[in-house]
Amino acid sequence: MGNRSSVIIIQNKKVLLMKRVKEGRIYYVFPGGGIEIGETPEEAAKREAFEELGVEVKIIKCISKAAFNGNQYYYLADIISGKVGTGNGDEFRKTDRGTYTPMFISVSDLSAIDIVPEQVVKDLLPFA
Repeated sequence: MGNRSSVIIIQNKKVLLMKRVKEGRIYYVFPGGGIEIGETPEEAAKREAFEELGVEVKIIKCISKAAFNGNQYYYLADIISGKVGTGNGDEFRKTDRGTYTPMFISVSDLSAIDIVPEQVVKDLLPFA
């Protein structure tokens, strides 16, 4: 899988997540993806936010790291331009990978949904 980088965007006590439906399973992930050769984790997070969400972001700080088939970095970020839902990355063109839908979920509802990885939710709560 390799190293990955994701953004955590919080607005009005809501967290922006990608709703995944794949092989009958519904779960949520933080917008992000693989870090490309020559790219820093921060650069990857910005690129992935644009590809998956259609927004440009300003990275604030890394608030969580996870080790799973490589290193995964989670960056608190603010949207500086663009419109959520206008992303056009590969995941939207490949139908064999299930569906990806960006959506804001209330912080109070996070414990009721399946978020992968779960540990990152605990790390973001102080910022919500």
